[in-house]
Amino acid sequence: MIDFFRRHLGAKLFLSYLVVILVGAIVLGLATRFTVPEAFNSHMGLGMGLGLGNGQGMMQETGTGKTAVLDLFNSFQASFNEALLLALLAAGVVAILVSLLLSRGVVAPVRVLTAASQRIADGHYTERVNSTGSDELGQLAHSFNQMAEKLEQVESMRRQLIGDVSHELRTPLTAIKGSMEGLMDGVLPATSEIYQQIHQEADRLARLVDDLQELSRVEAGAYPLDMRPLAISTLVQTTLKRFVAQVRVKGIEIISDLPADLPPVLADQDRITQVLTNLVGNALQYTPEGGKVTIRAIRHGGEIHLAVIDTGIGIPAEHIPHLFTRFYRVDKSRSRQAGGGSGIGLTIARHLVEAHGGRIWAESDGEGQGSTFTFSLKAAE
Repeated sequence: MIDFFRRHLGAKLFLSYLVVILVGAIVLGLATRFTVPEAFNSHMGLGMGLGLGNGQGMMQETGTGKTAVLDLFNSFQASFNEALLLALLAAGVVAILVSLLLSRGVVAPVRVLTAASQRIADGHYTERVNSTGSDELGQLAHSFNQMAEKLEQVESMRRQLIGDVSHELRTPLTAIKGSMEGLMDGVLPATSEIYQQIHQEADRLARLVDDLQELSRVEAGAYPLDMRPLAISTLVQTTLKRFVAQVRVKGIEIISDLPADLPPVLADQDRITQVLTNLVGNALQYTPEGGKVTIRAIRHGGEIHLAVIDTGIGIPAEHIPHLFTRFYRVDKSRSRQAGGGSGIGLTIARHLVEAHGGRIWAESDGEGQGSTFTFSLKAAE
């Protein structure tokens, strides 16, 4: 019996109602036991010295009138006790029925939530429950639906990620396999160019795997941050040194627009350099020869906004909200070999910036109008 009450919420609620009813009945019985004699003595025996207030039915004086009053009191008390008992029984039966209805009304939504959670555990992420109520159970149902929606989104992203990774891995693997089959069948000559192409495809495959590993770490937050005050100029100069050769080949001008009075930022040097390297690399990649890339820093209250501005191909407005989604490309036909990148770099940059307590966003006036990628960092002051 005890285990039954422990395992069932409805039984616990019903038992709690019964306890409340029992306590109320006991209090009512005790109250009438001590208050009825005093009340009767007050209303029927004023000045008669009946002594009914002690609740024992004893008389302090003798007399036929007082005996009659005492008999009247005893009869009244007996009838009152009988009526009270019948009233308690009737009230108890009604209270039990109402308790059953109320406990079922409370337990029914919980059972619905239990069934829905079990279906979600079985992989049915479209499951939802009615959340029209405004009480705690309604709020619980609303929170449950929000959780189910998030799980459905995560599952959708997981499936999309698997498909994207499969596609990204298949491209270099297919090229490597095709080249090797051509060499084995004698269709392709065993020249240094062929081996160089195979090596390039293998190198692309290795970079993609490295990008996926890095993405896994940053999304899980499995990396330390060495937060310390850093000068913006130092971060920018460190980044630009990595692109000296690329800038010279493409003939692109890089401008550093940094105010002299900028305070240092509180950041991890390696991680923020990684963010800047990614943004500057994308800007150089999508800016034609003779173009310009500007790195600008502006103070906004307690933050420093770092922007990478290019005069490149620009971004259509409908693509901007999705730029930081993994594997997303504005040009779906652009391959990694054609310079489209892995589609992971901006996602990694977003996670790194958010780990620093900042945010990152993109702006563009449209195709051919260039683009601006900006992220914020907290000032060290």
